[in-house]
Amino acid sequence: MGWYEKQVVPRIVDAALSPRQFARIRARVAADLSGDVVEVGFGSGLNVPHYPPSVDRVRAVDPALLGRKLAAKRLVASQVPVDFIGLDGQQLPLATASADHVLCTWTLCTIPDVSQALCEMRRVLRPGGELHFAEHGRSPDAKVAAWQDRLTPIQRRLAGGCHLNRPINELIEDCGLSVSRLTNYYLKGPRVFGYMFEGVATKR
Repeated sequence: MGWYEKQVVPRIVDAALSPRQFARIRARVAADLSGDVVEVGFGSGLNVPHYPPSVDRVRAVDPALLGRKLAAKRLVASQVPVDFIGLDGQQLPLATASADHVLCTWTLCTIPDVSQALCEMRRVLRPGGELHFAEHGRSPDAKVAAWQDRLTPIQRRLAGGCHLNRPINELIEDCGLSVSRLTNYYLKGPRVFGYMFEGVATKR
């Protein structure tokens, strides 16, 4: 990653994903987590205040080291211990079947090989373990999707590799996880940036 991706993008993402509408989504997605949790795309720790007491520990993965500094106050206030274990969601440094849950929010849009990352998430989950996710992606509206395709090359350059047009539920299913709960909706603002996939997928 270059200077812009290391020093600027994490601050932009922290500010852009801090408003209340995102906090409400994070609270819903994290509500049923428990035991050993792996968070892929930890970022600046915006999910930390929403970890429930049933979580024993979180093992965090994120390529932006600046995010750890931005998360400092949130980590100090948290009752859940967080261990930073790696930088690359495509190669998780964890044993197979070692996690109860994986948490992933606004992350699958940026990982270069998203299929490889999802397969890694499945690998580290115990049988019956769950991926809890909130991600933006490809709209079912053809006109919106066409604009997402047009704007994704620009978005990738400005937002650290972010894709607007990934079919999140299909990608999750293709890696061998079964989507057991899914809600789709648009965030407030331009639809091209805000078609959401919020739900849970289980390791078959």
